[in-house]
Amino acid sequence: MIYLRNFSFPSEDREYNFILDEKRTCFDTFYPFKILSKNDFTEIDFEPVTILYGGNGSGKSTALNVIAEKIGASRDTIFNKSNFFKDYVDMCDMDEVKVAEIKRIITSDDVFDYILNLRNLNEGIDNKRENLFGDYLDAKYSGFKMKSLEDYEELKKVNSARSKTMSKFIRKNLMSSARFFGCQFIISTHSPLLLAIKGAKIYDLDESPVSVKPWTSLENVRTYYEFFKHHDSEF
Repeated sequence: MIYLRNFSFPSEDREYNFILDEKRTCFDTFYPFKILSKNDFTEIDFEPVTILYGGNGSGKSTALNVIAEKIGASRDTIFNKSNFFKDYVDMCDMDEVKVAEIKRIITSDDVFDYILNLRNLNEGIDNKRENLFGDYLDAKYSGFKMKSLEDYEELKKVNSARSKTMSKFIRKNLMSSARFFGCQFIISTHSPLLLAIKGAKIYDLDESPVSVKPWTSLENVRTYYEFFKHHDSEF
């Protein structure tokens, strides 16, 4: 699904004019200005999966944060907006084909926080599982008979329990929302596993100017390839 078709960052000339007109002189940085423009990265045309690739300092996280701010994506982890972040975002343009119901940016900090809370999460799921066991047994062996339309939902629950094993019944109720369809992903990474996603459009932010490349031609992917190829006989 394509929600965001295109995104434009300010050009080097527009950035220069902004900085030239800026009256505040007490700042030693104009971040995020002059980060993406240094490699002439001014525009992205999106696919259902678009990946921003590059080494540390290439600007891939900056670009992702700017896009997330512009589209109004929700987030948990705070980040360095700087005094000029809003000015920069206001200078960006986008072509939003359809407004997504949910827009969210997930960072590595969010994942780390999730891992730290995983024990509590699992404990909560265990509690839910115990409750579901009781629901399953009550529904399966009840003598339920529908007396009115108000009983329809309860009837569905009974039929569901009767037609499934206990494990399938529990799994279905625990795993609701586990699959998501109709999503668009914009990913910042240099992971070969993510870069290999079929059909992903990859922007190489290490190049000047930034260009679209196949994942097999990216430097760190080639490094992995050469390493495993060298040790092929050991597998």
